[in-house]
Parts: sequence; C-alpha cells; structure tokens
Amino acid sequence: QVQLVESGGGLVQPGGSLRLSCAASGSFLRIFTMGWYRQAPGKQRELVTTITSGGNTNYADLVKGRFTISRDNAKNTVYLQMNSLEPEDTAVYYCNAEVLRFGLKRTNDWGQGTQVTVSS
Repeated sequence: QVQLVESGGGLVQPGGSLRLSCAASGSFLRIFTMGWYRQAPGKQRELVTTITSGGNTNYADLVKGRFTISRDNAKNTVYLQMNSLEPEDTAVYYCNAEVLRFGLKRTNDWGQGTQVTVSS
C-alpha cells in the first residue's frame, strides 16, 4: 500500500504564494515521476507539473514562471512552490506518483487532494 499525503493548501490573496508538500509512505521499491495535477469546479483534472527522479521538470504553460516543483528523494517528498497566484489557480491540487512496488508492479497513485483558493 502506498499513501500520498498532501499539505499546504489554503486561502491566499491574488499575487500571494503557497507551498504544497506531498509525502509518500508505505511499501514500495522506488518512486519514478512525481507530479501535481489540479481540478477546478466543473472542469477536468489537468496537469500542472511533473518531476522525474533525476530532476527533469515539465510545466503546463499556464504556470510556467510562477510555479516551481522540487523533490527530496531521500524523503520521498515532492513540493510545489506557487507564486503570483491568480484566481484562476483556484482548484483542488492532487499529488501523483509513479511507483514501483514489490513484485516489480508499477502503479500510478494519487493523494487525497488539497484545496487552494485564491481570492480577495
């Protein structure tokens, strides 16, 4: 079993910053790519950013230059620093991880989500 636990969401004013964290725990061999997705009310879940175990990153155009993803492989934790937040960034943010489990099975696991609200 793999657990992904997000933290750091909340209410922030436009132009403000938030930092999300997601820690993976449980029984697994290693974690490959980790990432953040978000889902706004009435919309589909969309990719925000990903980072490989080697540190290669990918960002959605809407967040480039404002958001930064990083990870601590020793802690199995991924972070999302969000700056210059806009009301359009309001969504539930989900952590995602590609996990290699015992028995060499690969799974795509999700956290429970954390709410980010950008409003004055």
